[in-house]
Amino acid sequence: MKRLLIIGCLLSSSITALSQGAVFTTTDTAVQQAYRWAAGMVQHYRGNPGDAVGPWYEAALPARNAFCMRDVAHQTIGAAICGLDKENRNMLRAFASHIAEKRDWCSYWEINKWGLPAPEDYRNDREFWYNLNANFDMLFACWKLYRWTGDKSYIQHPVFTHFFEKTANEYIRRWVLQPDSLFSRPLHPNAPSPFNKQDYFHRCRGLASYVENVPDLKMGVDLIAAIYRGLSSLSAIAQLNGEVAKAARYESMARQYREKIDAHWWNSGDQRYYTWYNSEGRFGTGEGEMFLLWFDALKDTARSRQTMEYLMAGRWNVETTSYLPVICYQQGYWQQARRYVLQLSDPATTRREYPEVSFGVVEGIVRGLMGIEPDAAQGRITTLYRGQSGDTAAVRGLQVMNTIVTVTHTGKQTVFQHSGKQPLCWRAAFAGKHDRILVQNVAMAARYQADNNGQIISFVEVKAPAGKSIQATIQ
Repeated sequence: MKRLLIIGCLLSSSITALSQGAVFTTTDTAVQQAYRWAAGMVQHYRGNPGDAVGPWYEAALPARNAFCMRDVAHQTIGAAICGLDKENRNMLRAFASHIAEKRDWCSYWEINKWGLPAPEDYRNDREFWYNLNANFDMLFACWKLYRWTGDKSYIQHPVFTHFFEKTANEYIRRWVLQPDSLFSRPLHPNAPSPFNKQDYFHRCRGLASYVENVPDLKMGVDLIAAIYRGLSSLSAIAQLNGEVAKAARYESMARQYREKIDAHWWNSGDQRYYTWYNSEGRFGTGEGEMFLLWFDALKDTARSRQTMEYLMAGRWNVETTSYLPVICYQQGYWQQARRYVLQLSDPATTRREYPEVSFGVVEGIVRGLMGIEPDAAQGRITTLYRGQSGDTAAVRGLQVMNTIVTVTHTGKQTVFQHSGKQPLCWRAAFAGKHDRILVQNVAMAARYQADNNGQIISFVEVKAPAGKSIQATIQ
């Protein structure tokens, strides 16, 4: 009851909750209410920076006062939007610093506010819970955070580069995750001896999936997608650092995993992907397809559309559903994305207090609805309004790429401003095919791209001066 009273007090004071991080406003009152609730919850889950672990936020079952690798990897952008940059840096470094050979190159799955491995998931270095996706998911999160913030420590700090190298090499070998070993690997590599199958610290020490309810699962398609995206991210990091040969090697490795997904995991009869493969040599389906889209592992547009249709027709737990707003917006299913935002923030939704939910709603609105996509590697910020016609929306005080931006979408116009010291590239994008886009009332020829749902997006790229508003308009 005390916890509920605290939440109620926080949510009743939206000004206090939104004073830290970006401020979002819209004439769509339902979405406005959803953001106000979600941003308030993000601040509610902010831990005490004076705790032994340092700055942190809850990213696990709330009662544990802890954060786990999967949840953190999925909450970082929502956290950054709400001003939790110190927390992101500290938590990711904590995970990276604890990778160790004695744990077969795993880190701690979950760390609590006392700076210790959470006892709910850890007994000792031979007996603990760990989902193998986590290392690759965190690698991807570090790359996304660099692109979002411009903070190169995420890709160059020694604690991270050590984690990256061990994950891409020793970790893959130790857990028998090479592309040609995915079906032949042991069911429980690196298991404690003597092995007790009834002890989940034995049985789940190295789960080959985020899906935890399939008996004797040998491989999950979500793990393969995670490896693909992790190695692709590492290739991009190497490229940025001028390590051309290393970038090519990791990109080649990543491609092999993606090709395995399309070659072996597509069920042509059901027109969907299998999600698991067990010790009996049998494929099956269940949860897990979401991560094919989360990790952007599908290059066949027809199959990705089939996957989206299946996911949107199903009912999923709140953790899985929390990824749908940003995925649906980016895949071109804008009305469905809005419905998920409202569903997740609805007081009637069971377990909406799980931290991934509020962080996912925040990210879904700013990255998805507002289409704000910073890319520090390219020195570019993209905007694309995906809201309902007739509505207006704005984000103010958003810290990205070492600057603060304000974006206002009003009908057929977007106004962009940033406070940085140097000009940056602004990609002003609009739904639909438009031959010309007016920038400061000067017509510019538009370029085009299509999202995975076939919608045409028109855009121009312009140099946005520091400290001045610049507007783009379609006729």
